[in-house]
Amino acid sequence: MDVVAVIPARGGSKGVPRKNLRPVGGAPLVVRAILAARAVPAIDRVIVSTDDPAIARIAAAVDAQDIDRPGDLAGDAASSESALLHVLDVLEERGEHADVLVFLQATSPFIDRDALAAAVERVRRGEDDCVFSAVESYVFLWRNTVDGAVGVNHDAASRPRRQDRDACFAETGAFYVLDAAGFRRARHRFFGRVGFAPVDPRTALEIDTPEELEVAAALAELLDGDLRTAETDESAAIRPLLPSSAPAIDVDAVVAAFDGVRTENRLVLTDDGHDYVTDPVDGPAFGSLAEAGVPLLLLSSDVRRVADARARIVPVEVIHGTDDKLAALRYWAGEHRIDLERVAYLGVDADDLGCLAAVGWPVATADAPAELRAAARVLLAASRGRGAVRELTERVLRDRDETLAEPRTAPVAPRRIHELSRRESAVHELPRGAGARISTENLESKEQHERPHRIASRR
Repeated sequence: MDVVAVIPARGGSKGVPRKNLRPVGGAPLVVRAILAARAVPAIDRVIVSTDDPAIARIAAAVDAQDIDRPGDLAGDAASSESALLHVLDVLEERGEHADVLVFLQATSPFIDRDALAAAVERVRRGEDDCVFSAVESYVFLWRNTVDGAVGVNHDAASRPRRQDRDACFAETGAFYVLDAAGFRRARHRFFGRVGFAPVDPRTALEIDTPEELEVAAALAELLDGDLRTAETDESAAIRPLLPSSAPAIDVDAVVAAFDGVRTENRLVLTDDGHDYVTDPVDGPAFGSLAEAGVPLLLLSSDVRRVADARARIVPVEVIHGTDDKLAALRYWAGEHRIDLERVAYLGVDADDLGCLAAVGWPVATADAPAELRAAARVLLAASRGRGAVRELTERVLRDRDETLAEPRTAPVAPRRIHELSRRESAVHELPRGAGARISTENLESKEQHERPHRIASRR
């Protein structure tokens, strides 16, 4: 008996953009669903139905098959049933067969694998035609009417104790195990004899909003353990995605928060009050970006001599001492005529959230706070200051020759800093709101360090 798991994962989403690629616990949501399916021995193969090439590449990287989802089945109004039926039709055209169809939703990040395995067995043995994940509930439900609130599952005049009430069960949306032939006849997930599989209430989370994504990120610490360091089947499956097999990041510029990213959080403080980096690991990445013509900006809320020194050594622009990173980012992008949708921003602290929300490619380190990981489109395998910029650079430069063959928006700076000699500095006036301080070649003058609202970069 062939058991096929299908995960519908379209690229578009209104509530949470690119939702199926958002990471929870170190893995994109679609990967989490694939790993849950692969953990059930009775499931013979896993298929991802998607209209998004990036999702298809990620699915292939963790040994899932992808089936191209037609555009008319990938819109907001398209039902999950339509995607499932399309997969069954494609399999039939290929001469392939499915006896049991396991419908998994990537928006449920904590699929109970034991409950899923038991549900598959119930359908395989013919005990049920449909088994779905559900959570026990004793909640008193109400609905609004023109006459006011009315009890739904209880008599408002009677308040029995919990132990005296019959439990209700709510769908979690995580999985539906279906007899494939019956589903094709009914064309709906509920048909024949329907049963439910109780799951741990902690796993009953379905992500439709950014807030729910944040909750999932926090729960992952409790329910998953640390996938980024634990030597488990899951981490082994995720590791090929990051960085070597992860999809390329197609952008025109890279911006990184200096604090905690540019260094390994190890600074030497000298007697004269100056700080210096020890053992930097991301330096070569800066040169690689410059050689490829990709502008790089370092942003820091503190005034750092080490940032000035970095601007002297490698071709990187620095804005530091800014009290408004987002304003500084917007000004810098405007000066270079770079669309923020075409910027990758590597954040590390809470004050980077505004910048992450403003760019097309928000990126967070593996050890970033939960709110940053929830806001990121890309979650790196590297931690802050331990190769994060290098990993991001590798993904930005991957397949760049092919990407540049048909440029989308070539950044044209009014003052092409990368064409200046390495012995020159280019200084721009920043708007007062950006509150940034100068990064300049002459590090001997403290007066220049304290001059506000200016920026210099080295090329």
